[in-house]
Amino acid sequence: MSSSSAPYAEKAPSVNETSSLEPQTKAGLENLEEQQSWNWFTIRTLITSGTGFFTDAYDVFIINLIVPMLGYVYFKDSGGHIPTDTEGALKGMASFGTLVGQLVFGYLGDAYGRQKIYGLELMIIILGTFCCAMAGSNAKGSTVIEYLTFWRFILGIGIGGDYPMSATVTSEWASAGRRGQLMSIIFSMQGIGNMMASVMTLIILACFKSAIEADVDNLDYVWRVCIGIGCIPAVSTIYLRLTMPESPRYAMDVENDVEKANAAVARATAAEATTTTAADAVANQAAVAEAKANRNHNRAFIEYFSRWENLKVLIGTSSTWFLLDIAFYGVSLNQSYVLNAMGFVGNGTVYDNLWRTTLGNLIVSLLGFVPGYWFTVFLIEKMGRKRIQFMGFAMLTILFLILSLAFNKLKAIVPLFVAVFTLAQFFFNFGPNTTTFVVPGEVFPTRVRATAHGISAASGKLGAILATFLFNRVAEIGGKPGDHAFLPQLLGIFAGVMFLGFLATFLIPETKGMSLEEIEKRGMKEEELEAYEARQQ
Repeated sequence: MSSSSAPYAEKAPSVNETSSLEPQTKAGLENLEEQQSWNWFTIRTLITSGTGFFTDAYDVFIINLIVPMLGYVYFKDSGGHIPTDTEGALKGMASFGTLVGQLVFGYLGDAYGRQKIYGLELMIIILGTFCCAMAGSNAKGSTVIEYLTFWRFILGIGIGGDYPMSATVTSEWASAGRRGQLMSIIFSMQGIGNMMASVMTLIILACFKSAIEADVDNLDYVWRVCIGIGCIPAVSTIYLRLTMPESPRYAMDVENDVEKANAAVARATAAEATTTTAADAVANQAAVAEAKANRNHNRAFIEYFSRWENLKVLIGTSSTWFLLDIAFYGVSLNQSYVLNAMGFVGNGTVYDNLWRTTLGNLIVSLLGFVPGYWFTVFLIEKMGRKRIQFMGFAMLTILFLILSLAFNKLKAIVPLFVAVFTLAQFFFNFGPNTTTFVVPGEVFPTRVRATAHGISAASGKLGAILATFLFNRVAEIGGKPGDHAFLPQLLGIFAGVMFLGFLATFLIPETKGMSLEEIEKRGMKEEELEAYEARQQ
């Protein structure tokens, strides 16, 4: 067992070293770190975690497409526009829930283990999505919005829980040479989810075209179907999550369960598990019991982050994610308004306006959003996390500055506006939107990994909440409701925020090509490192 588990079970190593399984399990973990080929378990992990992120993105970004529908159905007296405060609450409540879920599930994932918690967040997502689709169908408009807002908060809790859980599960099952790539693939499912939200909305709009043109109130069916479809991928993978075995690193480093870790490694590497003798079983049971009795997650967390060199990294992962999400969610959740400025929405019929807005979202996703993720997938192990993050923040600073300073000129040249805007989406994802997810899943030791990732992600969501509630208010300065007269200046503010993200990136370390054990050793005190090295002999 590595010394990383010391805050949990100070006496456990002396017990567990009597087990003959420990050397084989350590060797198995080394094989897992060096494994470059893909096997069924790797694919299963990708499907299990990736489908969750697909669902997360679909559920989060579908609101951007259905808000105009809600306006047409429930706010006819306001010209089809939802009031600014109501829209901010509707879009932002999921972010509040996500923040709660990230903190709670991050803590639970470390305190109780990945296996016991993984899958609960997906159940909450399924419940929240279904109830959003069924929100207040027989109530007056305001009540429908209130119910929808509440259930989006519940949905957000599940989505938030998926961040630390999927990140740690994927990180701890991956090899050193593919860890960043696998985590990027998981996160890239957000791009596919975002794209499919637009695709499904177009399909459903087409199916209801005649009904919408006959009566705009039929959009009440459209937005419910659009949301409800998000349940399908979540339901399809719930079994895989609930049957996911415990991470071998958590079993070894925290639970001190060498037998469980040995079985998990064998499963991941398609090797035969080492035979357990009666003496091994007795020693293992004693070690597990002692580790459980001495485990104290709060003490372990405080002890680790009481040292500046470790706290500095957490500040780095949290601040970069916070700054990123101010701009990312400020733009993404209000993309319809930017598309309107580009000319994607005209003065046609309700159906035509919705169709053009959704089509514009799809074009931006296909040209910038999705390709950006996959550039990261293929280049993260070559370029490294830090280099990609520096590049992304730098390019976003420049692009938002261009959008701000030349906004009115670009509006007159729609293809050029589309090109600059999609480039910004590209460098969000071939940049900090992906790396801020990957890095916290690697740089912290097993005993605090999920909690630290949850804190980092929650910091990002705080930025998203700030952007969601302030975007509409700030963008309306100097104009009538719905005009977004201050949008050019707001994009300039985003440029400044991206530059701060560039500076904050200096606080995070590079992890390219390093095993989790090598990364963990960097955060050890000298005496801890000596004890760790002695146990590896």
